[in-house]
Amino acid sequence: MKCLKSLTLSKFFIVIAVMFILLSFSISSSAQMLNGAGASFPYPLYSSWAAAYHKETGIQINYQSIGSGGGIRQITERTVHFGASDLPLKPEELEKAGLIQFPAAIGGVVPIINVPEIKGKKITLDGITLAEIFLGEITKWNDPKIKALNPKINLPDQPITVVHRSDGSGTTSIFTHYLSSVSKKWADQVGYGTSVNWKTGLGGKGNEGVANYVKRTPYSIGYVEFAYAVQNKLDTAKMKNSTGQIVEPNFESFAEAAASAQLEAKNHFYAWMTNAPGKKAWPITGATYILLAREKNNVNKSVIKFFDWAFKNGDNTAKKLDYVPLPQNVKNKIRTYWGLYIK
Repeated sequence: MKCLKSLTLSKFFIVIAVMFILLSFSISSSAQMLNGAGASFPYPLYSSWAAAYHKETGIQINYQSIGSGGGIRQITERTVHFGASDLPLKPEELEKAGLIQFPAAIGGVVPIINVPEIKGKKITLDGITLAEIFLGEITKWNDPKIKALNPKINLPDQPITVVHRSDGSGTTSIFTHYLSSVSKKWADQVGYGTSVNWKTGLGGKGNEGVANYVKRTPYSIGYVEFAYAVQNKLDTAKMKNSTGQIVEPNFESFAEAAASAQLEAKNHFYAWMTNAPGKKAWPITGATYILLAREKNNVNKSVIKFFDWAFKNGDNTAKKLDYVPLPQNVKNKIRTYWGLYIK
């Protein structure tokens, strides 16, 4: 009987030991993967950063490009370790949801066009004309307002197909915030946000979806983060900016717009960069943000280790993909901000 009890007790301790090992392995495995979701705007950059970080540390960053609306929703519901959004949340919205936010990079949203007759040429648009195209008021490529901005280009007598985002999108929030800042008609009828009531057009999911729609639809126009235009070899429009200068989308014009941004920890870095001052500033520029749940202290430490690594090691990658790295003084403000909320 004593032997039986001893054997049973031994089995019990073996089971407990195995369970402890499995639990330890599970905790260790979960610590090796961080799950994030949200904006498609920074997806090319975050993917590149994540691959390099995994190679160096063994920690995997699983980032799903589902749009800023989805990123805000998932971090609010605590189903991911971090959310990402190009729509900065106001301090009162962060307080209500128990979140903190900080910018990770800056980039440009660009109009993309597919007009076969002028392939390879950059047409010029201004904010008012762009707004009227997306309101469905300018419906032909040879409309007098577009011709006036492009007197040397032979524009075809073809209907314009508008392509916009179908999902909740930070790229949309930047694009519509710009249109609201330059067109009272747009501000009154549509406004800005991750989702708006479009007056016309076809919907594509993600920057990827809009780029693909425009690529395969002659006489179309859409808007994407600049990296998607480059990757898909799409024509982009030049824009007349707030100073009246005609500028092209590129690293320099995004950087000039970013230089005027007021990114401060006291208001959780809430800021818009659209229609920024500056002779060479690209008018549709914005920051992309990371959202964290305030109470998830241990997970947040792992997330900020990744972004701190990216701030130290990822600037060249950002530049190659035409994103603007944050200035060093802003990175230092973010590190101080982390210290206030993550112990």
